[in-house]
Amino acid sequence: MGNPLPLPTSLSPSKVSSFKDCALAFRFSAIDRLPEPPSVPAVKGTTVHRALELLFGLDPAARTPAAAHEQLSVALEELRASEEWTRLELDDSSATSFADDAATMVDRYFTLEDPRAIRPVGVEMMLEAELDGVAIRGIIDRLEEDDEGQLVVTDYKTGRTPSVNQEQSRLGGVHFYAFLCQQVLGRLPAKVQLIYLGGEPQVITTTPSEQSVRGMRLRIGAVWNAVERACERDDFRPRPSALCNWCAFVSYCPAHGGDPAEARALGERLRAEASSGGDDMAPAAVSIGTRS
Repeated sequence: MGNPLPLPTSLSPSKVSSFKDCALAFRFSAIDRLPEPPSVPAVKGTTVHRALELLFGLDPAARTPAAAHEQLSVALEELRASEEWTRLELDDSSATSFADDAATMVDRYFTLEDPRAIRPVGVEMMLEAELDGVAIRGIIDRLEEDDEGQLVVTDYKTGRTPSVNQEQSRLGGVHFYAFLCQQVLGRLPAKVQLIYLGGEPQVITTTPSEQSVRGMRLRIGAVWNAVERACERDDFRPRPSALCNWCAFVSYCPAHGGDPAEARALGERLRAEASSGGDDMAPAAVSIGTRS
């Protein structure tokens, strides 16, 4: 057992999955806060999200496919001016494929719903509340009202469509948003949905209930308690699996000949640099919001 580790400043659905899949990978990411190289799928997802955000900034009648592609061009221009794009190191052919794939996902979106009929309350909407002394926050891709004036939470996904057995776990994030809506807005959404824009575009929908919200509250608390115990005991163990092939931290993993102490040293140095720059670690929070 080592020295206690600092609590992570945030916990997202992807980090919850990381904690369950491999506690050590979770530590490297959420506690040591090691930088991860940008990936093409993640950056592409962020770009498509940005294009749809811009689309819903237009008047309803103007939300056409042509307008969506114009907004995608704006999103791509913003991306190309960023360090994230530079770090992808794409050649001309790969950059063209990136833009083409993003355009295809925008086209798929229009096969799933008509944005002219959507009445958004907010897009990329931050909600924050407190649960048992822990700040919880999340960015909702889109919150809207249906024809009956009920809230609907929508989350865009640009990754692979889940199998039937995976659907409920993928809906965990939007159930979290439903919990936040109830806490912050005093309203439980009538529907939460995932809009998948990958190779098999589809909409997965569920109806939150008081019971599901209570269950989400308990799960959040249980995960946070487990993270607290692991930090207190410095007990984050590797769990080798096929996921190791995509792990950004495999070089630090003892299951692959690495040394976690090197990751801790790097994390401590990065935190010290951030602190000396006036960016002290934020209070413990549970954060929801991914781009995948």
